[in-house]
Amino acid sequence: MSAGIRKIAVFLEETHAEMGRAVAPPTRKACAVAVIANPCAGRYVEDLSELMEIGAELGGLLGERCMAALGIAPHQAQSYGKAAMVGEAGELEHAAAILHPKLGAPLRAVVEKGAALVPSSKKMGGPGQPLDVPLGHKDAAYVRSHFDGMEVRLNDAPRAGEIMVAVAVTDSGRPFPRVGGLTHEQAEGRDGLR
Repeated sequence: MSAGIRKIAVFLEETHAEMGRAVAPPTRKACAVAVIANPCAGRYVEDLSELMEIGAELGGLLGERCMAALGIAPHQAQSYGKAAMVGEAGELEHAAAILHPKLGAPLRAVVEKGAALVPSSKKMGGPGQPLDVPLGHKDAAYVRSHFDGMEVRLNDAPRAGEIMVAVAVTDSGRPFPRVGGLTHEQAEGRDGLR
């Protein structure tokens, strides 16, 4: 693996109650985070293909860690998302290079299908800052019950020459969704929208 990984952390969030009502089964979100060395830190680099290849490696690795944390089969994954935070010696484009050209295909292979775009966010920051990972239905972007997010943070990352890369996967939408629209059960997943 070309990604210089310093650490990997995995978070599992389960919601068992909302507004005094039991959520059964609980809604569950998993997020896997890799803290990697930024090979482009401290200098301008025109060709970001090295970061793109790192993204391809991390898409599958982090997606698999999420699936293991949830303990589900690929067809049971319902939504996903990705995010990256670049340390101060890097630039926002470094996060874009990791997240966009190649991270999505290996993630889709892990969660089975994935017709919809993988929601993403990118930011610059330092140790202890929160990283918000947006979530959306993996096959149908119009499924409003799955518009969500997950916040993660690591007290020691990202350092100046690092990038914190996160992938999140869920086995459900929000608890008690009531804003209408297409449901998970109605989603066809042919065009990524419906």
